[in-house]
Amino acid sequence: MNKRIKKYGIVAVLGMMIAAGCVTNASRVHVYEPVDYGAVHDGLILCTANIQKEIDLSPAGQVRSGESAHLKDPVFLDKIFDIRDYGAVSDGKTKNTEAFKKAIAECAKAGGGTVLIPKGVWLTGKIHLKSNINLHVAEGAEVRFSQNHADYLPVVFTRWEGIECYNYSPLIYAKDCENVAVTGKGVFNGQGKSWWPWKRKQHPAAQRLYDSEYNGIQVKDRIYGTEEAALRPPMIQLINCRRVLLEGYTSRNSPFWNHHLVYCDGVIVRNIVLLNPHDAPNTDGIIIDSSRNVHIQGLFADVGDDAVCIKSGMNEDGWRVGRKSENIIVENCHVKRGHGGIVFGSDTSGGIRNVYVHNCVYDGTDIGIRLKSMRGRGGGIENIRIENIQMNNVGSCILLNMFYGSSSAKARSNTPPEFKNIFIKNITGKGNLTRSAITLRGLPERPIDNVVLENITINSKYGMSAFNSQNISLKNVKLIPKKSPVIMLDDCRDVDITGAVSPKIKTFLQLKGSNTDRIHLSENNLTLAVKKIVKGKKVPVDAVIIKTNIKTVY
Repeated sequence: MNKRIKKYGIVAVLGMMIAAGCVTNASRVHVYEPVDYGAVHDGLILCTANIQKEIDLSPAGQVRSGESAHLKDPVFLDKIFDIRDYGAVSDGKTKNTEAFKKAIAECAKAGGGTVLIPKGVWLTGKIHLKSNINLHVAEGAEVRFSQNHADYLPVVFTRWEGIECYNYSPLIYAKDCENVAVTGKGVFNGQGKSWWPWKRKQHPAAQRLYDSEYNGIQVKDRIYGTEEAALRPPMIQLINCRRVLLEGYTSRNSPFWNHHLVYCDGVIVRNIVLLNPHDAPNTDGIIIDSSRNVHIQGLFADVGDDAVCIKSGMNEDGWRVGRKSENIIVENCHVKRGHGGIVFGSDTSGGIRNVYVHNCVYDGTDIGIRLKSMRGRGGGIENIRIENIQMNNVGSCILLNMFYGSSSAKARSNTPPEFKNIFIKNITGKGNLTRSAITLRGLPERPIDNVVLENITINSKYGMSAFNSQNISLKNVKLIPKKSPVIMLDDCRDVDITGAVSPKIKTFLQLKGSNTDRIHLSENNLTLAVKKIVKGKKVPVDAVIIKTNIKTVY
């Protein structure tokens, strides 16, 4: 096992996240579900057979910062295709769509190379990339995208909020490309202000699109791309691409999602800046959508929705496509304003698994760590490890919610999703605006399962609330809420609380629900709590098991 970890590196990260029913003990986890460490693709693990192993979670087994999970940067021919040579004019008024198109076509015809956007202000419509091309926006260059919506027609194949269809072209678009990049220190400006009001009128078309698979409408007949339908395009979308590099540039004022990676394999996102106004609707930073082998590092995001969000298709259409988002690393990112720092869902229908997030700062986001889904989505989220996260003035620090209520349209079934095997460690949260520390909200028919919360310190208005959750481990979790109780469990079972220190407060632990059972407490110091444990009438008498020893003070 150690030889495999040393050889593959990333295996240590992804392998540890496969652990189902994990019970932490020092730096090791025991895996109860089948795992095969023999099959490796692009240096990332694929789990296929039947083995029980212990996985090393020690620091020596972690991926190191700066690695790209054994993904290699694409390599391009040493040929430069300057857009000025194809008629581009940098006055900010002349539309250069044809110049971009010609430069890209010539570059592709020559076997690839770099399409150079030099210093200046360049107005253009859509840009469609091809294989073996690096679109390089030089320092001092700004690409301003046209606000004439007709410049993004004819429609192209896309995925809009998890549903396949034909819609307006993304501003920068690549489909079925290999060895492709967008790089440089310049700026892409989507000038999205003309698109943002469409949010108010998109609902009828969004509902028709959501229902399309349910109603048997084939993808070829899902044609939108009208101002009446009002389905906005993303800024940059790569769909079904391999060996992708996105590096160095700033992307701002996107019409809709800023970056959208769909069905991609082998993507490196490095040191880019994403900026959108806080009130610009649905202007998420990066959406990873049914893509695999993705490494995001050094991202700075200050956007109008989630900073980094992982999705996998919506409802019936997501089940039809059946492609997971998997094998993803997000590290060394700084998020300012936004709805969420790292977010999973709510489009979980294809499944999300094997994700490692670490060394990030969330500064003023509405929510820090968020997993969201709802009845009707199906699929699920599993094998997630998040650690070394600093949160400042975050509204809710950790939120796992299977009752997500905000969506562009209604689901047509009650198929539940699944949340399991979530490991969250080394989290700090502070600031006057921090409202909630931890919330777990599972479904009665599908509880959240197997969550480890370790070495967490959060100052907030409210502490931890958990509903319909099982196999939960809290180790050295120090919550300092202003409102009692510190921890509330409702219909939760098999919960271990170890190493807690209660602040001066009315109630430390409040229990509710007839299904609450097997709550284990050990090595805790609750002397400052007026009431250590308060049980509701429906809670079984013997639901709490206290393991006493010299380290336990009640």
